[in-house]
Amino acid sequence: MTMRTLIGVVVIVWLVIGVLAAFQRGYLTDKEDVSCKTFGDTALTVVAGPLNYVGVNPKIDCHVKAPQPSK
Repeated sequence: MTMRTLIGVVVIVWLVIGVLAAFQRGYLTDKEDVSCKTFGDTALTVVAGPLNYVGVNPKIDCHVKAPQPSK
C-alpha cells in the first residue's frame, strides 16, 4: 500500500466516524429547518471525527445579520 492510499483510507475512516458521531448526537435525524448553527455544528462534528469520543464537542456561534435598508 502506498502512503497516498494509506492517507486516503485514514481520512475516509476519520470522516465516517465523524458522521457516526453526528448521527448519534441527532444532527442528521432532526427534522428542523437548517440554520447556520445546525449546519455548522454538524460539519464541525464530522470534521472532528474520533475526537468526538474523547470529549470534543464542537459548537459554532453564528451571528449573521442581513444588511439594513437605507433611510
